[in-house]
Amino acid sequence: MSRPRPRARVLPRSRKVLAFTAGAVLAAPIALAAPAQGAEPGTYAYTVTPLRFTVQAGGRSCAVDADLYRPEGVDAAHPAPAVLATNGFGGSKSDGTTDAIGRAVAARGYVGLVYSGLGFGKSGCLISLNDPRIDGQAAARLVDFLAGTRAADDGTRADFVTRDGTGDPRVGMIGGSYGGAIQLATAATDPRLDALVPLITWNDLAYSLAPNNADRATPGVFKWQWANGFYLMGEGQPLLVPSLDPSRINSLGCLHFVTDACDTVRLLNSGSYPQAATDRMLAFARSVSPVSYLDKVKAPTLIVQGQSDSLFNLNEAQDSYDQLRRQGVDTKMIWQSWGHSGGQRPGELDLGQGNLESSYVGHRVLAWFDRYLRDDRATDTGPAFAYYRDWQSGYGTAARVPALSRQLYLSGDGKLVDNRAKVVRGSREYANWLVPTSHSESSLAGLIGLPDPQPYDIAGTYLGWRSAPLTAPADLVGSPRATLKVISPRTERVQDSGDAADKLVLFAKLYDIAPDGTKTLVNRLVAPVRVPDVTRPFTVELPGIVHRYETGHRLEFVIAASDTAYFGNRGVKPVTVTSAPEDTGTLELPLVNGRVD
Repeated sequence: MSRPRPRARVLPRSRKVLAFTAGAVLAAPIALAAPAQGAEPGTYAYTVTPLRFTVQAGGRSCAVDADLYRPEGVDAAHPAPAVLATNGFGGSKSDGTTDAIGRAVAARGYVGLVYSGLGFGKSGCLISLNDPRIDGQAAARLVDFLAGTRAADDGTRADFVTRDGTGDPRVGMIGGSYGGAIQLATAATDPRLDALVPLITWNDLAYSLAPNNADRATPGVFKWQWANGFYLMGEGQPLLVPSLDPSRINSLGCLHFVTDACDTVRLLNSGSYPQAATDRMLAFARSVSPVSYLDKVKAPTLIVQGQSDSLFNLNEAQDSYDQLRRQGVDTKMIWQSWGHSGGQRPGELDLGQGNLESSYVGHRVLAWFDRYLRDDRATDTGPAFAYYRDWQSGYGTAARVPALSRQLYLSGDGKLVDNRAKVVRGSREYANWLVPTSHSESSLAGLIGLPDPQPYDIAGTYLGWRSAPLTAPADLVGSPRATLKVISPRTERVQDSGDAADKLVLFAKLYDIAPDGTKTLVNRLVAPVRVPDVTRPFTVELPGIVHRYETGHRLEFVIAASDTAYFGNRGVKPVTVTSAPEDTGTLELPLVNGRVD
């Protein structure tokens, strides 16, 4: 492929100030900033052209607002591959982060097409949560533009994008969160996509917003802070970005979202989950989630997920990764430090700085595009799996996500022991209050600059099991798993009422306890559980972590009655946990180094 010569400068373009609002900050961890002028060799000058595209989406005709970033020298005789991107939830093509994607890729010789997602910025239509039948179809019309088979509304055509065939442009996508899921929705709709880089996004919105880490078939525990924050942000779009575009208005009862999305949030907030309504909610949430359409995705995919992310945790990335790999898609995965809950570390990809070439994740992204968009078959795209180790300020790599390798037992005296014979026979009890008594996080606090209290559990409302002090460091990489059996007669009497809200709710989590007694909840992550049946054992998959327990520290496994970031139990429901050598709960750990006894 013939390419234009690299230029030593980037055409100046003013940076837009990013307002410090919840919406803007949620979009903020998505951008890849262009290098500073003259800071790196091999950068391209480029022009930026605003465009509009009228599309049909969800039974409505609406305009999509976009910017075309075209490297100087790219023309019909010297085409270049393209990169398509859109904003995170609450953002637009013009926020300082999404805009930076266009600048970054154009500065590296790619044609960039960056647009405001449906319902955001100056784009029309309702917010439909990246439904492949709506948002995916709209994005496919922009791929048509890059293919040269349709024009923008002003007649602009793109005859300068590398093609794999007639009507088939060489095009990749990149973006995070809401701008990550749209890639998978588009690829499921349009097989012309050649490379995807979804960052910090979801696999199953039903799990994201109301997780049940014991049983995906049973309604989960409402993550009310995150969900309502997004809902209010979406419903406020016509006020945040004044617009009288009728394609953006649904009704007074559901202003800006598709109706199913409003109905889902209302049901979750009601605290009552009858079977029929719950089934409809789960069906909608999954219909707009990769879990329901990943089987149609064929484009090579580099998944990047954040270890510090209570919205879309590492388990979501692993679910997508595993499914894509099973169906033969070239897929690799990186667990970086930062996500929706913060976690930026020195040396990590800093999207505000645009340190693509100097950061591990940035280098992997560039290699992915070189391989699949520039067709450079000599490019090494890196290992199948990589994870950030804060204790070494760098990445570990592996051929696969580590398996569970160490099993501990829950003893009746509150200890974690390594052998059934050490289990002390005993019985312990806790009970919930009518208000939350445990705290993991205030989900939006860090994003809007508010202090967040340290995690806590009030005595009598939780049970914990502690290991002995470690004699050497122990490293965990992956999702721990617990098998439990609880006794709750009050729950047993009502759990089959037909309303899932009558089932028992609890929260499982892992602490790191230092020799001085200081407790750290690893990445403030918890595993919410709505117990399917308290008369039977159940298994809990905890959120994935990458964490070192240092010498002298203890590992503590806790189950708690409540959490301030989630809805809890209906009524007071005492819980008893019994232990005996022949019958007790277990905790399995993905231990990759060291020993936990």
